[in-house]
Amino acid sequence: MSDAHHEESAIKTPKQLIMAILAGFLVPIICIVLLVLYVTNDKTIGAGSDGLSPEAVSARVKPVADEGFTLKDVNAPKVLKTGEEVYKMACAACHATGAAGAPKFGDAGAWGPRIAQGYETLAKHAIQGIRAMPAKGGNPDLDDVEVERVVVLLANSAGAKFAEPKVPAPAAAPAAAK
Repeated sequence: MSDAHHEESAIKTPKQLIMAILAGFLVPIICIVLLVLYVTNDKTIGAGSDGLSPEAVSARVKPVADEGFTLKDVNAPKVLKTGEEVYKMACAACHATGAAGAPKFGDAGAWGPRIAQGYETLAKHAIQGIRAMPAKGGNPDLDDVEVERVVVLLANSAGAKFAEPKVPAPAAAPAAAK
């Protein structure tokens, strides 16, 4: 008996040998070509596209900070908001829904005892805060006059007859020292 090791090959014909050799060379070459195409593929703009128009270019290079921000001049005089503007901005979250026991807009039953306390007391509570309501409705940037305007709006919606608060005259700038 022979100790020769008999192994059978998967390639039995010359045609199979040629196919194996071609596959050994072509498969890696095709993979390399596809990989190069993938890496170097740039998004190209087709003919007739407006991607390079001045408007499209300026829209792409416009600073992100310009999107949706209103810049304020801190040295400019403050423009006071109306009672409706402040109500929508700071007060409606609670007074429109009655959250945390807040009296609803136009609810005469809930506002009656508060109106009976008087305008000064209502304004003081709105400015300084009371119970679950934070000072100035949670917006410390509001001026006292703006808060007083909201007090008048809310109380008058429930039957009060409060007058609109007077805006104090701006203080005169001090004279320059000589």
